[in-house]
Amino acid sequence: MSEAQQLDLDTLLRAYAIGWFPMADSRDADGVHWVQPKERAIMPLDGFHLAKSLRKTLVSERYMTTADRAFDAVLDLCAESADDRPDTWINPGIADAMRRLHRLGLAHSIETWEEGRLVGGLYGLALGRAFFGESMVSRATDASKVALAHLVARMKVGHFTLLDCQFQTPHLASLGAVEVSAADYSVLLDGALSGTTGSLGSAGVVSLPPPDFFAFDVPPLPAEAPPGAASVSGPTSGWRITQALVQTSQTGCSTVLSDGDSLNSQPEK
Repeated sequence: MSEAQQLDLDTLLRAYAIGWFPMADSRDADGVHWVQPKERAIMPLDGFHLAKSLRKTLVSERYMTTADRAFDAVLDLCAESADDRPDTWINPGIADAMRRLHRLGLAHSIETWEEGRLVGGLYGLALGRAFFGESMVSRATDASKVALAHLVARMKVGHFTLLDCQFQTPHLASLGAVEVSAADYSVLLDGALSGTTGSLGSAGVVSLPPPDFFAFDVPPLPAEAPPGAASVSGPTSGWRITQALVQTSQTGCSTVLSDGDSLNSQPEK
């Protein structure tokens, strides 16, 4: 890929910080265009819909989930064409930028495995207390739902406040995603990047401990762990994911204002 095709990371991060993100017209497109939806899809962290069937799948331990174990493979799977999705918006420039951000510790993935085979997952960008979901994919029943459940649980434990899903889809809506106006999204984003949750009714502005994407990982890494070890987590129990999702938040993690694919998803098979 030529130097001219590379996205400048400083420009990219500044764009996300004010509510814009890049998309390409096709996987083979040379450039990108910048998008700021008038209606933004977000996933309220306390509003994730844990259906009985999904709960059953999680606690059955049919799937193993990990974080940052196979970022490149998840990104490639998301960009891959499929029978019901012949093209994607993830072009080489976007893919290259996300790989560079991952090496900087800013972009993360959640992987879903079945008998050692990668069958789904998602990836996105973490800034402050916000996680910008970029894309998720499934190659087995409920594989992307399991990955999203893991992400929401990880965000709740790690003191995040905003999960941006970009565009609403029926798949995301069935899991609890809602749409907010661009103005309301801006308030939520400002709160997530400034270290507060913003206004939560009569509770006022709530300060939280520092966000930590890896706080969900157990056991904690030993002090003698080598550099970079914190960027890879071991398998996460489906039971633990379920417990984190059903617990009522005591830290103001809701992302919906009091008056109120992208994690662009491939449909479940």
